[in-house]
Amino acid sequence: MVGAGLAGLHTGRLLARRGLDVLVVDRRRNLAIGVRTTGIFVRRTLDDFDLPPAALGPGVRDVLLYPPSRRAPIRLSSDRDEYRVADMPAVYEHARRAAEADGAEVRLGVRYTGCSGGTAQFDGAEPVGARYVVGADGARSRVARDLGLDTNRRFLIGAEMVYPVMAGDAHPTFHCVLDPRIAPGYLGWVIDDGHHAHLGVAGYPHAMRAGVRHLLDAFAADAPGRVASAGPVERRGGPIPVGGVLRRLAGPAGLLVGDAAGAVSPLTAGGLDPCLRMAELATSVIVEYLRGGDVRALRRYDGVALRSRYRGRLLLRHLLAGMRSAAAAEAAVAALRSPVGRRTAARILFGDGSFPDID
Repeated sequence: MVGAGLAGLHTGRLLARRGLDVLVVDRRRNLAIGVRTTGIFVRRTLDDFDLPPAALGPGVRDVLLYPPSRRAPIRLSSDRDEYRVADMPAVYEHARRAAEADGAEVRLGVRYTGCSGGTAQFDGAEPVGARYVVGADGARSRVARDLGLDTNRRFLIGAEMVYPVMAGDAHPTFHCVLDPRIAPGYLGWVIDDGHHAHLGVAGYPHAMRAGVRHLLDAFAADAPGRVASAGPVERRGGPIPVGGVLRRLAGPAGLLVGDAAGAVSPLTAGGLDPCLRMAELATSVIVEYLRGGDVRALRRYDGVALRSRYRGRLLLRHLLAGMRSAAAAEAAVAALRSPVGRRTAARILFGDGSFPDID
């Protein structure tokens, strides 16, 4: 298992629980370093998976959707906690301990360099015989290239700053700004759960001519919500695959999970829920294949079938990518003020369909 993010650790844990010998490696020496995700978990994930409560912030029920002018945002409210922002280093450490408790071996500070002939090679460590290699090594997966599987080709680039906020009576709120000038093809966001304010932007790299860091600073200058005057306590950033699940995900020597598999909602760019769900399917397929030896077992891990379940989200991704002016974004937000528009927005932001159910 190459990569000790949430996808790798969860898949490794499930495989070890099924009785396989599992080695998880990651080039990082500390899982608290190099965190790239905002750590926003949606209700569906919170309902279906065992996440450490102490690592989760307060529930967020309100979303404010702003046009580029920032005037008259649309407020959408739910009667349930729709989002919780996690302390991701604590989540990773919990996942690591859980994987080790179920029998997986986790080695940090080990850089994967390639695989061939049933052997995985590492920089600074002895090669390891591997019947099967699982790539959980991020959006630009080295494992995918080594195994001859598909690789991600469509990305957003995101950057985020995490600020401390003063404890008080502020209502936890998710602020979303639709403005192609600072986030072409996506959103600017501030999510304040009363503990920290996460402020970020993401967009297509070819359209971010000023650079993502410059656009992030520009957004921070007049971002909605509470952002502390003190400097950020953390900066994050990285590529986000938004081309949908890759078509060729598995072969006789290995398969892909998480961002490496393109397991990110093409519309919302959320990857935490799909990585956990795909881990369960990957585990079932790997166990069946290794124990039975029939390559036909790999057909169940079919990226083409998964892509077919959310053609609508891919279409909406194309529409969002084509919104290139502030005037177009103002018109789009105006359309969402209608009853039909509000229902559509609420379905996207509060619905259960962020990622297809995996059988």
